[in-house]
Amino acid sequence: MRAAVLTAPATAEVRELPVPRPEPGETLVHVEGCGLCGSSLSLWQGRPWFAYPAEAGAPGHEVWGRTEDGRRVTGISYHGFAETDVLREDELVELPHVLDDVPVPGEALGCAVNVVRRADVRAGQEVAIVGMGFLGTAIAHLCAQRGARVMPVRRGDDPSGEFERVIEAAGTQEALDTASRLVATGGRLAIAGFHQDGRRTVDMQRWNWRGIDVVNAHERDPRRSVEGIREAVNLAAARELDVAALVTHSFRLEELDAAFAAASERRNGFLKAVVCP
Repeated sequence: MRAAVLTAPATAEVRELPVPRPEPGETLVHVEGCGLCGSSLSLWQGRPWFAYPAEAGAPGHEVWGRTEDGRRVTGISYHGFAETDVLREDELVELPHVLDDVPVPGEALGCAVNVVRRADVRAGQEVAIVGMGFLGTAIAHLCAQRGARVMPVRRGDDPSGEFERVIEAAGTQEALDTASRLVATGGRLAIAGFHQDGRRTVDMQRWNWRGIDVVNAHERDPRRSVEGIREAVNLAAARELDVAALVTHSFRLEELDAAFAAASERRNGFLKAVVCP
């Protein structure tokens, strides 16, 4: 099989490697595509805590494809920038035929579903979403689908007001500061952005005074992740979540560096890149 390998910062190459062998309880998946997650940018850009070369196919974890017995699936993956990947059978979600022509980066969609669940968004609430990349946009659709009134906050905006629910989806200090300022007394702040580049500061006086709930909306329990993926697939199949509209750019495996560059620059309406073998 062919697989992409990050050999150094901003340097990916495609190598010929043996097809992985599934262990008991695992399934070989012939990859149709794999979404590129914003949390993976730091590995491509280079940080002192990463070692190179990365494992073949890493850090692709938003995979979908077909099993040896013909099922079209998505699920929890770790080496999806490749022609084949091995997934646990109990971490697979089958895709209905109505989605046959749709790219389905299931892990990313499930993440959005779980963020909205952890934020406890309800009909009639006013929800501010700080950061309108792929994750924030998907969350906005899901909140509106629940009957909430959504205010998107993009980079450079200077929003005002107080909101029962605020979801931070950018992963920066600036976004965290903005989100904290917008939470109403007794409201809830959900942290969905991936803050992986060091410490953050918070206005604890404001948090205390307003008596807000603060939720880390990242899931690390695979069972919860699979539940989120399954719900996202059901919503997509029911046409309540337009997955195709969220995937804006597509690249070949040989173009992985270009895909990462596009995700870094986020130009021309960029939301999500997928990489297809």
